[in-house]
Parts: sequence; structure tokens; C-alpha cells
Amino acid sequence: MTKALPGPPQDARAAQTSPRSAIPRSEVPGSAIPGPVALPPRDRRPRRTGLPGRLDPYLLAVALFVAYTALSLARYRHLATRSWDLGIFEQAVRAYAHLQAPVVDLKGPGANVLGDHFSPVIALLAPVYRVFPSPLTLLVAQAALFALSAVPVTRAADRLLGRPRGLALGIAYGLSWGIQRAVDFDFHEICFAVPLIAFSLEAILARRWRAALLWALPLVLVKEDLGVTVAAVALVVALRCRRDSRRTILYALAVAALGIAATLVVLVFVIPAFNTTGGYDYWTKVDGGSTLLDGTGDKLRTLAWLLVPTTGLLALRSTLSVVALPTLGWRFLSSDDHYWGTDWHYSAVLMPVVALALVDALAGARYSPRPWLRTYAHHLPAAVVAAALSLTTTLPLAVLTEPAAYRKPARVTAVERLLDRIPDGATVEADIRPSSRLTSRCRVLWVGDTGGITPDYIALQNSRDRIRDIEARARQLHPRADYSLVGTAEGYVVLKLDS
Repeated sequence: MTKALPGPPQDARAAQTSPRSAIPRSEVPGSAIPGPVALPPRDRRPRRTGLPGRLDPYLLAVALFVAYTALSLARYRHLATRSWDLGIFEQAVRAYAHLQAPVVDLKGPGANVLGDHFSPVIALLAPVYRVFPSPLTLLVAQAALFALSAVPVTRAADRLLGRPRGLALGIAYGLSWGIQRAVDFDFHEICFAVPLIAFSLEAILARRWRAALLWALPLVLVKEDLGVTVAAVALVVALRCRRDSRRTILYALAVAALGIAATLVVLVFVIPAFNTTGGYDYWTKVDGGSTLLDGTGDKLRTLAWLLVPTTGLLALRSTLSVVALPTLGWRFLSSDDHYWGTDWHYSAVLMPVVALALVDALAGARYSPRPWLRTYAHHLPAAVVAAALSLTTTLPLAVLTEPAAYRKPARVTAVERLLDRIPDGATVEADIRPSSRLTSRCRVLWVGDTGGITPDYIALQNSRDRIRDIEARARQLHPRADYSLVGTAEGYVVLKLDS
């Protein structure tokens, strides 16, 4: 009786007969044995290439920190403050540093900043500010937080795509227009949100679901609208982990509900409780009746900038792109056209979303049955970093190539000497640029909004007005007070209350 020879194991036979997992043995380098050979199963988990302690993401973050800090200091050195936000946040952080309520007199005498935007996270800067009481402390801290966000972006790209493409996408992210615009816009609380979003989405790509939720949760302490972004992150987690654990899905849904609830509670109860009017001032920016059709040109340009040079449209293939919808939604539904465009700081929170959505899409495109898509994905990282480098020549960081950026102009020195004539602790009524030099040592009120307080000094930038016009304006602002001229310098004027 002939004895049957034992066959290969069941899983080996399946691998040999599966057309998707076999290639001719003759095509395997170094093999002289004919016949099919099994390919490893498809693995979408992050690839850990090279040494686990690779320093690329951290070295890139250091380089970006130096560049962002240089840009912020150059703008401050040239007295080029663009908004009163730097003064507002310095007043809040200064109050926290002295263990006081975050009163921001620039928003009105005695105004609590928590009645404007709910951003208690900025209290984290108080210990550093207590040691270094200067607006520069806020600018350097912001540069550090933006630079930190490049670590998870670069690290995720490295693990999923390999070192060269990972580093290319990290550089492209660090030079992205949204981050550069935010660095150029003095200081804003969203600098805390950018790294939190980046670390959260990196955890999603690494299938570390709970870490992703924990990184997202603190966003509710950054700004009132970001609770909806927390919910979006949680829904993406629930969608992507649906085959792993029902318990994790329940956690994600609970976090989504918590994010929505946090936004509602803050908007309806918390902010009105601290606001002197008992409401939320920014509802008026929605009540204007704006629709998605208003400002269509600006909105389409913003979407084009967001998706074309930064992702080559490929980010739309990733579920991570859903996380951008809450921010785009409130901006495009607002009646304030400042929110529609690409200026200011409003797009910074979107940059880690589209960057990591691109990483996710590139990782998936490697397994696409469409050859053109695989080829496109293979070359896209190089194209994205090339676009970022090219666009930087027209973006704020290009200033760093000019020698004048590293020198303080003589006109600024003259203005600072004039403002130094205002003594510490004085009450000053000021506009944007003088306020940025005074909030660290004076009580600063916004011009025309002193709430009946007669300030000790008035500091204004009015290069087109004559001195007699400035004095007339002072009488108009404070009819019962007399002010005399302290001095002028480069279009700046300081007046003193006569005793």
C-alpha cells in the first residue's frame, strides 16, 4: 500500500494559491528554486524604520524653533505689532503670574478674559512670565509650541513612509503657510491647540486610541470652539477602531459627547458668567446672516491653499481630514470676513490635520490597485516640500533672509525712549503699538474705552495728525481733564495728565 506524503500546512497552501499573495519564486532575488513564494500579509501598522531613538523630528523642531523665534523677535524689534492680542494676552498672563483674576483692561476696565474667550490654558505660562515679565516671553513660548508640533508630524511620517519622505513632510509642515501666518501674528492661545491636535492624530495613526483621546481632551481648555474638534477626533477614533474593541468605541463616543457638552456649557454659562454684559460677544459675528455663499471667492481660495500646495488634494482620502470640519464650519458660516481668508492665525490648527491626513493617505495609496495613484503618492512628498520651500519666499519667514531683520531701527529706539518716560504702574490709554511696550509694567486701557477712568498718560501712534489735533482729541476723550505734551517721536505721541 502506497503511503501518502504529508502536504504543506493549510496556511502555506492558502498562501501559495492566493493570487494576491504570491509571486514567482524566480522573481525573488537570490532564489534558484522555482515555484511561488508567499508574501507577508498586508500590514497597515506604523513601520518603525531605523533606530528607535532617531533624532530627525527633534532636530527639525529645534531648527523651526530658532526660525519662529527669530521671526517673532524681528517683528517685535521693528515695533510691527499687528493686533492688540499681544497686549491682551500679556495682561491675562501677568495677572495669573501674580495669582490674580485674569483681568484684561484692554478689553474694558476690569474685564475678565474668561468672559471673552475661554482659554484658561494660558495660565501655564504664568510661572515663566513671573521670572521673565515681558511680551517676548509669550512670543518665545508660542514659537516653542509651534515647533513642538512638528515632532509628532515628522515622527508619524517617518514610521509610515520611511525616513526621507518623513523628513520631507516634516519640513513641509514646519514651513506651511498656516503656521507661518500664526507666528507672524504676535501671540494667540491657539498655539497650545496645534501640538495637542498633532499628538492626538499621531496616536490615531499608531492605533493608540486612548492616547489619541487623552491628547485631544485638553483642547476644551484652549478655546471654546475646540470642544467640537474634540468630538471630531473622538468620532474618527470610533470609526477607525470599530474592529478592535467595543469598549474603546464607547470611550470615544463618551469623549465626543463630552466635547460637545463642554462647548455648550462654556458658551451658555461660563463665558456669560465672566462677561460684563452677561452674554457671549461673538454671537454677533454669526447673527449677521452669513451663509456659505457669502465671500465664496475668499473661502474657495482658503480651501485651495489648504489642500493643494500642502497635500496635493490627497489628504481628502483620509478620515483624519474630518477633524478640520469644525474649524472650517464656524469660520465659513461667520459674517466676519476676517475669518474667511488665509491671513492671521485662524488656519494654524488646520495645518497638523491636513499634514497627518496626507501621511495617512500616502500610506494607504501604496496598496492601491491603481498604478497612477501609487506613482503619484510616491512622488508627492518631494513635490509638497518643494512647494513649501518655494512659497516660503513670499511668506513671513522670508524676512529672515534680510539683514535688516536682525537690527533694531533707530526710529524704534526713539519711540521706546519716549515710552520709557511713562513711569511704571501708571494708567495709560493707548492704541495697538504703544500698548505692546507698556502692558508689562503699566495698567493699559484701550483708547476710547476707559470706562470713565481718566488715565495718567495717553500714548498714541498718529503719524498723520498734528500735535494740536492730538490735544483736541484728548479733550474730546476726556472733556474734564487737561493734558500736556510729553514728547513725540516718529509719529508717536505721549500726553500727560495735568495735576
